[in-house]
Amino acid sequence: MKITDIRLRHLKGHMEVDGPFFEDRLLQPTDIYEEFREDRNQIGNRGSQLDSGTFQVEQTFVQIDTDEGVSGISSTGFSATAWHIWQLKDLLIGRDPLATEFLWDIMHRTSVHGRHGEPMMAISALDIALWDLKGKWLGQPVYMLIGGPCRKSMPAYASMLGHNVTDMGLVHERATMAKERGFTAQKWFFRHGPMSGHEGLMKNVEMVKTLRETVGPEIDIMLDCWQSMDVNYVVKLASYIEEYQPRWIEEVAMPDRIDSYRKIREKINIPVSGAEHEYTRWGFKRFMDAEALDIIQPDLNWAGGLSETLKISAMATAYDIITIAHQGVTPVGMAWSAAQSPIHTPYVEMLLKHAALAYHFDKNNGPILNNGNLTVSDQPGFGYEIDDNKIEDETEITF
Repeated sequence: MKITDIRLRHLKGHMEVDGPFFEDRLLQPTDIYEEFREDRNQIGNRGSQLDSGTFQVEQTFVQIDTDEGVSGISSTGFSATAWHIWQLKDLLIGRDPLATEFLWDIMHRTSVHGRHGEPMMAISALDIALWDLKGKWLGQPVYMLIGGPCRKSMPAYASMLGHNVTDMGLVHERATMAKERGFTAQKWFFRHGPMSGHEGLMKNVEMVKTLRETVGPEIDIMLDCWQSMDVNYVVKLASYIEEYQPRWIEEVAMPDRIDSYRKIREKINIPVSGAEHEYTRWGFKRFMDAEALDIIQPDLNWAGGLSETLKISAMATAYDIITIAHQGVTPVGMAWSAAQSPIHTPYVEMLLKHAALAYHFDKNNGPILNNGNLTVSDQPGFGYEIDDNKIEDETEITF
């Protein structure tokens, strides 16, 4: 079997919504500048709000075709990733798609000036599509090919990105909703950072207080700083919110500031998670060697794909560090999570709003959610099949 073509398919569709799909955005690194703090856009290239009842969904897929009629697909995520995929296309055409380790290695070795960011995200997308193809060719779900299942049903935590975080009445309402759906953990996103002063700090504290009072002591609360704070601010914030017993505090500084992570971890009494914006086993090893994190959160769509994340998570077990995939609800995230020990991967992240977008074009409607638990697909590959009936417009991307 040989790869005959690699296609980039940009799809558009729509889904019905009740008011603004994204209610608010999270804190961002550029918020240190006043002009950015008031920008509420958080949609990016995921789609657009057409009117109060309609959201246009946009998604780009890479599709790898073969001479035996078997294809594999993966979402490419960010639009710029498509260009880097195109640059790797000729390297892969004509080769055996089942040789995933070899193909990852040659993509990596030809990308010496692109070991992080968009080039690695392109390698990730291609690797995931190759694994999807392999599973379909063998007639097996991918989790079976990587040693699973350790379990098929896994506890999910509700990741509340895109929900309102400034109106405490809505925070209470949304947190109650997630609890009633059976989620035993929720992650919320701070809206204020160092340049918002004491007033912003206390608004962050108020959100945490509201959450704990709403969900009670039995629900885990996670808090995301989204790489937008610094050592002094996080230490002060932690001193206020420690009494509410967060399960962890996430991405407390920008990704390369490993010393900042280490200092924060040493100074506070809340577990520190992060590294969703890190890449490859070598990048994660820096965090592990520095003892900078209690929990690592590789994104399989960014960090190097399934092939590389298997190495990252195996390495983490030797350091006795928990690994919980960022965007774990994705098709590849579900397969990877199902093949991990529950003590090393206790949760799957379910981004409530983004999961609706990610699975909009899926004929199988995504993984089954039952009382806060997600069940991995038993379909060959990752179980994601594009539903032509949901495509309203399709463009073939070329460069």
